[in-house]
Amino acid sequence: MPLPNPLTRASLNHVFNKHPKSSASSQLLTNPSGVKFTPFRPPFWLSNPHLQTILPKFFAPAIPNYRRVLVKDSLDESDVAYDFYDADDSDFDSKIDGKTHGKRQIDTPLVVLFHGMEGSSDSHYARALAHAVHAKGWHFVVPHFRSCGGVPVKGEVFYTAGDTDEIHHNLTTLSQTYATIYAVGVSLGGAALANYVGKFGDEAVCQAAAVVSAPVDMPSAAIKLHRGVGHRVYTPYLLNPIIQKALSNQLSETEISQIKRLKRVSDFDHLFTAPRHGYRSATDYYHRASALPRLIDVVRPTLIVSAKDDPFLGFLATPPDVSDSVTLMETEHGGHIGFLSYRSPQDNPKAGKSFDVNWLPETVLAYFDHLNA
Repeated sequence: MPLPNPLTRASLNHVFNKHPKSSASSQLLTNPSGVKFTPFRPPFWLSNPHLQTILPKFFAPAIPNYRRVLVKDSLDESDVAYDFYDADDSDFDSKIDGKTHGKRQIDTPLVVLFHGMEGSSDSHYARALAHAVHAKGWHFVVPHFRSCGGVPVKGEVFYTAGDTDEIHHNLTTLSQTYATIYAVGVSLGGAALANYVGKFGDEAVCQAAAVVSAPVDMPSAAIKLHRGVGHRVYTPYLLNPIIQKALSNQLSETEISQIKRLKRVSDFDHLFTAPRHGYRSATDYYHRASALPRLIDVVRPTLIVSAKDDPFLGFLATPPDVSDSVTLMETEHGGHIGFLSYRSPQDNPKAGKSFDVNWLPETVLAYFDHLNA
């Protein structure tokens, strides 16, 4: 596989957070959609990538009143939780329950969110997007990955960034009820969605996609995650929940002993993720599941949003890496699925001083709304 960027000092600086400074006007690297986006400009005291990554969960809106439906996965083994936040409209007379009733499709658009590693419909970004979609009068759903959302896995297969068959199954199931589907993927879910739209081309079920804070180049992302603050702060947060799930699965005493000693996500991927999902090793998994080589084949309109200071990401996609259907947006700040804004009384006189996580859902919906119009 060719390297995503030449191994120059500039490209290595890009990976390890020593980026050259650029103006906010350079956020859009490609924009075939022609959408006019609002730049992300946090105040200087809120621009730290770790603040941007950690703080949003404390300012997320309330958990929506989801409607949960359990649907079998693409292997017909495990139940998967689909959490819906339905629009308040009159055309909602056919509710998905995993079966086809022959009723007419719903005309109001559906926004589908594929969450990140160990995320769920309760994640801060899911809540923010759900409320924004609902306020727009559209439908929203989070189809969880296997083992997530409080529903235990029943087979040996969990989830990976390369499982495009599961993404296709999710969207195909939903397309039986909804005529217009827009897909959003964040972090690992974004990597899986990017893989999907690249691999399936014009056969992708969604009309458009938005990929946010996604490790499209997984080898460099793994290196980035294991360095400095990222390793000390984020590795336990990501690793501990999935280790507990793995230990509840059917494992040998040797596997249990090895997993309990793991200290890095890549070690878990090598010992558990790779062999369970048809990969030779973690290296083979990261190589084959990287979406970057597939972005040149994307046909559906796709927005890719990345922050240059994201502590989880390595190499980012550049204009030569993507097709003419892809809009590339890079922000100077934002951390990992952060994009936390601060509104002063001058910006919002009625609310006074406030933090909010609305920039990301507003950006994604502006993209979809432009295409829908």
